[in-house]
Amino acid sequence: MKQEPLFERTKGHIGTDESGKGDYFGPLVTAGVFIPEGQEEVIRELGVRDSKKIADKKVLKIAESLKHGYVHSVVAIGPEKYNDLYDKMRNLNRLLAWAHARVIENILDEVNCGQVVTDQFGDEMFVRNALMKKGRDIELIQRTKAEDDPAVAAASILARAEFLKRLHFLGQDAGMDLPKGASNLVEEAAVRLVREKGARALNLYAKLHFKTTKKVLAAV
Repeated sequence: MKQEPLFERTKGHIGTDESGKGDYFGPLVTAGVFIPEGQEEVIRELGVRDSKKIADKKVLKIAESLKHGYVHSVVAIGPEKYNDLYDKMRNLNRLLAWAHARVIENILDEVNCGQVVTDQFGDEMFVRNALMKKGRDIELIQRTKAEDDPAVAAASILARAEFLKRLHFLGQDAGMDLPKGASNLVEEAAVRLVREKGARALNLYAKLHFKTTKKVLAAV
């Protein structure tokens, strides 16, 4: 049974953001949240700000409150699907635009909203071209440091929470800890993964176009 949002679907705007873009292991997750006008103070009281500035445990807790309170959408692309899409598109910004557009369209199915704010990650036309009928008439605002916007900050928390959950389960499936980011620790984990499961296992757990892949295969 679908839970009804706690707040009225009045005037407001959608914010979108992604998580996992710079992480070798794990999915790419894009999220969007519709924040009605007048909810900015409530959002702040929940502790919402840029997810990169919040501890993982708190991100997971705040995300649950946001899910219960606001119209939202989360699109997660696991490593295997991500690698397949990247092979076809050959451009990360196009892949991101596709994911952001899907999130926007999903929310527009539930609310009649005229404005979307998202972080600047590439040519605005990438997102516009990926939008379907419902999203073609919206005012799309792409800017740097968009996490200052409460809706974008809320979206960043939902995206990060989903990324953390999925990375955890991927680690359980791999039988080892899969670190965040793209550090030396990540390379060491990837080398161990390849030695234990073979090079093909990287496709199931990692984003293959990262330079890390070549380093790991060379090390093995």
